[in-house]
Amino acid sequence: MSDSCARPAKEEAADLARALRERLLREMERGVPGLAAAELEEAQRKARKQSGRQLNPAELLREIRRELGDCARCPLAKGRTNIVFGDGDPFARVMFVGEGPGEDEDAQGVPFVGKAGRLLTDIIEKGMKLKRSEVYIANIVKCRPPGNRDPEPAEKDQCFPFLDKQIEAIRPRVIVALGKVAAHALLNVETPISRLRGNWHEYKGIPVMPTFHPSYLLRNASAKREVWEDIKQVMERLGLPVSPAGGGE
Repeated sequence: MSDSCARPAKEEAADLARALRERLLREMERGVPGLAAAELEEAQRKARKQSGRQLNPAELLREIRRELGDCARCPLAKGRTNIVFGDGDPFARVMFVGEGPGEDEDAQGVPFVGKAGRLLTDIIEKGMKLKRSEVYIANIVKCRPPGNRDPEPAEKDQCFPFLDKQIEAIRPRVIVALGKVAAHALLNVETPISRLRGNWHEYKGIPVMPTFHPSYLLRNASAKREVWEDIKQVMERLGLPVSPAGGGE
């Protein structure tokens, strides 16, 4: 990182302390036994040391966003309103990855805020019993493809390195790949999503659960049951309590 991008040590320490406090409060709300602020801070310190991090995840994400800049690396930049970088908790245990922004996301600059996004929010909040702010959501490409078409290979190639850096910064315990485009890009396969879903895969050592995209569920409500089965596996991996019925029904 260049000197021009460096932050004062006091700002960095305050930023990390604030993020740790927020994480601690969430864990306490869940009733995690015997968890103290010092223990949480020490765990985060060790995790950063093991991964070679010099900055906390929130600052790393800001650095990635600065590197992305006012991106014009592929033709998608010409038709966008906003870059949709990502949204959520830098310390998230679970990260959801979709294919690309739609019309509502392009207008607001936030991923998954349209009809499909509201369904995803239901899955997170009603099904997983998490707050949307506790997860991290991003896409394979960060600009809206014309007509919401699938991203072209060259577009994915230009944008994917930034998603890779986001994943490395956050180091979630689980990634949920939403739909075939996300699953194929993360897993480097062409297997149909119907065969990928429901089975664990890996991206750089991080467990990946592919499932149907929420927009597919809007057209095929019967697939919600399959998505809930996938999400239950994610919850079990995260140690979350699983209820009989899922969200988004």
